[in-house]
Amino acid sequence: MKHYLITDPSFYGNMPEALEASLDVIYSHTLPDFALFRDKQTTHYRDLAQTFVSVSRSYRISRVLLHGDYILAHELGADGVHFTSTQFDEITEAKALGLYVVISTHTYEEALKAQDLGADAITYSPIFASPNKGEPKGLEDLKEIVDKISIPIFALGGITTDEQINAVEKCGVFGFASIRYFI
Repeated sequence: MKHYLITDPSFYGNMPEALEASLDVIYSHTLPDFALFRDKQTTHYRDLAQTFVSVSRSYRISRVLLHGDYILAHELGADGVHFTSTQFDEITEAKALGLYVVISTHTYEEALKAQDLGADAITYSPIFASPNKGEPKGLEDLKEIVDKISIPIFALGGITTDEQINAVEKCGVFGFASIRYFI
């Protein structure tokens, strides 16, 4: 099962040096298969994204992704982009640039739409309780989506323990994504 690290500035800082130091600590303990730079607050996104791509490449992370900005992902040499559930219309453009595309989904209809538009993978969330993310979907709902959708699915939302990872793995997901599990 694939491991997908997602950054958050409250744990990684909002300056390139702090981000690099945080990534060095985390990557020295665990190397995820996928890593996403996500910071919705900074005014220095390009500089931080460049640091993230550079550090992640030095640790040979298999898939290095940026959040939401497929043009910047392409310019900085990231492997791909992770879109929000409001960016379905950008999938085609990102794929045309050769990027690996993950998109956030929260319903079966969104998951099916992502698949039909050619996304490479989806996150489906929230599976467990997660701060400010609404009512958890739960494992039964996750299993239903896995059985209906053919593209890779990352379980996301409130995954912080090995027991939760084992539970989502039993549902047949491609992997899990988390912020807090990796810190």
